[in-house]
Amino acid sequence: MTHKQILYVIFGLMAAMFLSALNQTVVGTSMKTIADDLDGLSLQAWVTTAFLIVSTVATPIYGKLSDIFGRRPLFIIAIVIFLIGSLLSGMANSMYELAAYRAVQGLGAGGLMALPLAVMGDILAPRERAKYQGYFLAVFGISSVLGPLIGGLLAGVDQIFGVTGWRWVFLINIPIGIIALAIVMAFLHLPHTPRSARIDWWGALTVVLAVVPLILIAEQGREWGWSSPGAWACYIVGAIGIVSFVWVERLMGDDALIPLKLFRSSTFSMATVLGVLVGFGMFGAMMTIPLYLQLVNGVSPTESGLLMLPMILGLMISSIASGQIIARTGRYRMFPIIGTFLLAAGFLYLTFSSYDKPVWFLMGGMLLAGLGLGQLMQTLTIASQNAVGPRDMGVATSAATFFRQIGGTLGTAVIFSVLFSRIPDTLKAAFENSAHQRELAAALQDPQVVADPDNARIVELLTSKDQGKLADALNGDTSFLNAADDRLSAPFLDGFGQATVTVFWVSFAVVAIAFALSFFLKATPLREKSALQEAHAADAADADAQLDTQLQAQRAADAMGALHEPGTATGSIPTASRR
Repeated sequence: MTHKQILYVIFGLMAAMFLSALNQTVVGTSMKTIADDLDGLSLQAWVTTAFLIVSTVATPIYGKLSDIFGRRPLFIIAIVIFLIGSLLSGMANSMYELAAYRAVQGLGAGGLMALPLAVMGDILAPRERAKYQGYFLAVFGISSVLGPLIGGLLAGVDQIFGVTGWRWVFLINIPIGIIALAIVMAFLHLPHTPRSARIDWWGALTVVLAVVPLILIAEQGREWGWSSPGAWACYIVGAIGIVSFVWVERLMGDDALIPLKLFRSSTFSMATVLGVLVGFGMFGAMMTIPLYLQLVNGVSPTESGLLMLPMILGLMISSIASGQIIARTGRYRMFPIIGTFLLAAGFLYLTFSSYDKPVWFLMGGMLLAGLGLGQLMQTLTIASQNAVGPRDMGVATSAATFFRQIGGTLGTAVIFSVLFSRIPDTLKAAFENSAHQRELAAALQDPQVVADPDNARIVELLTSKDQGKLADALNGDTSFLNAADDRLSAPFLDGFGQATVTVFWVSFAVVAIAFALSFFLKATPLREKSALQEAHAADAADADAQLDTQLQAQRAADAMGALHEPGTATGSIPTASRR
């Protein structure tokens, strides 16, 4: 492919990846408005869970099928399914419908997450790939900033062209998706040699059996209770699913959904482990910091998205810079080490946060975390792709994405579990603080403060005899803190801040393990050819070998000559009859 053709393909891939990344961030800030309009606030978690489950399960399936049938048809199918899901989501009339339609979206999103990087592996050599993948991460970063902003703006508008504002959160995907689809159909023409292979239906079934219960308990465990009957059912079914999946994949061999032979490569195995740990840290940071900004610093969801800019800026700078260095030198081993170090340093820095520190203090930790993440995401993907043969490019890429998503899901579950289990203790400690007690006493003695409606909820909590209400005050709607007197809200903010610091310590510990393991990542030399070039060369070598075999057989036949004299007939030999 010429450089111009490659650029056109990359524009289409970036548009598709922008769709997927934007969809994950744009919905969050508008979900409360959507739930209020559809009268289903208690069901909002299922909207997110449905999307997450289906997209995670679909990711390795897309990767394997694209290795068999080619990237282009699977990519087109993924975009079309995503657009259908977006249109249906924009037309939903209940939270149950929205959850079902978001599952359809997730079915398409699984392909949009995995296939762009697999296509990159097909058309670009690993050294060149690093240079372009930095721009993909830049798209991911931009969508992370724009998503909350767009979601907040659309949810805040009553109607646009006669359609309720929040519905455009989903409908906005359609024009972007059509552009991406047109570019892909026009310019993505990759040569593909059809190959016969068994489709791993049992692997697909068992991966669903393994992943769905684990994601379900990760998303709903805090509400159900981690030792509830429903939780235990998920643990048992998930464990059975994992064992069944490994057994099926061993039986399927090279045709497996995620071939176990990939893990014979120490590079692929270590990159996968690091991907899980990095996914844990990445999602931990991106989920916790906006919540901290909104509750402790009192900013709106839209503003919290903009305040994440230092992390996104760090991610973009480091990803583009590391990509250029890899493209020039062909060396990448140092980036997982430096990246995990900076990510761990960012979390360690954030452990010194407190409710009375300004926003710019948090921005320092965000910048460090972003600089670390930018060196990790693309490098680990390149390491995974470089460790496998060209025929396994799709399944290796989708497996790397799949395990990173699993790490992120588990990270989100663990982090929020730790956060909300710590809040009652940290709130108690904050209210026992002598400085807070003096400020509270002074505020409660002021008649104007007590009479102010903005302080009514806190005054009610402080004067209630039921101390359980105070411990659970931050589990639901926390908007009562926004306009309250600073002296009354300070203990709540302090308690939440202390609980969040515990989360930062957990994230630091996980990423510190990743830093230690990064030294064991064997950086195999980056190949000089793309997967398509290698596959073409392998096919040519097979054809040459077959031709050589035929020529050798012909020469051997010529050397031996005929087994009977030319021109003599063969037939039965007459024998003398007995009389």
